[in-house]
Amino acid sequence: MADHPPIEAYDSLDSTNAEARRRAEAGETGPVWITAALQTAGRGRRGRAWSTQRGNLAATLLTVTDAPAAEAAQLSFVAALAACDLADACLGAGAARLKWPNDVLIHGRKAVGILVESGARGDGRLWLAVGIGVNLAHAPEDVERPASAFADFMQGPPPQPVAALEVMAPAFERWRRAWVTQGFAPIAQAWTERAMGLGERCEARLPSRTLSGVAEGMDSDGALRLRLDDGGLERVTAGDVFFGGV
Repeated sequence: MADHPPIEAYDSLDSTNAEARRRAEAGETGPVWITAALQTAGRGRRGRAWSTQRGNLAATLLTVTDAPAAEAAQLSFVAALAACDLADACLGAGAARLKWPNDVLIHGRKAVGILVESGARGDGRLWLAVGIGVNLAHAPEDVERPASAFADFMQGPPPQPVAALEVMAPAFERWRRAWVTQGFAPIAQAWTERAMGLGERCEARLPSRTLSGVAEGMDSDGALRLRLDDGGLERVTAGDVFFGGV
């Protein structure tokens, strides 16, 4: 028996998340990984475009859950840990660090993007599309934050996308099982061990305002604790955080 859901590989899709959404809205439940060598309309968080060139990995897990939406969103941290495991396997332990909420940085530059989408089903459960994009061979240019690819730090060629997914999918399943059986605590602990910027000053750009302070850590629900300059404490649940320009 495979230690992860089956993988369906395509040459080209508009977006692996969009394909997962179409299937979910048609009644499919998965679990199944959908991957494409090329995305023509890839998307990231907050509506940003996400470029997937051949040689990079674009993959989405379609599945369902009984968890409420706020709790199901914690799978973004599960995805970040799985992508970090992939980076460690390719580049060596410690090469990858996590930036809240779910960016995976390789030597300080973003190499992985994660987008979790969900919707209600008729049976009361949620469908989930857990999308992960990994810059294996190519890093995009002209982006908001410095980006990198695994290939930038490897002497030989990076793994082929499906081979990389064969490493990442079992890692995702291990972390997902821990989340299901033990709750968010082991995910939060593992994330914190790999996090960058804790204890450092940062700027949190929220949908309606921008805050500055010190990132103290992550709460038990995944929110970032930000100690403001006036001594107050703000729980950041959505937005982008920047440390030293990263």
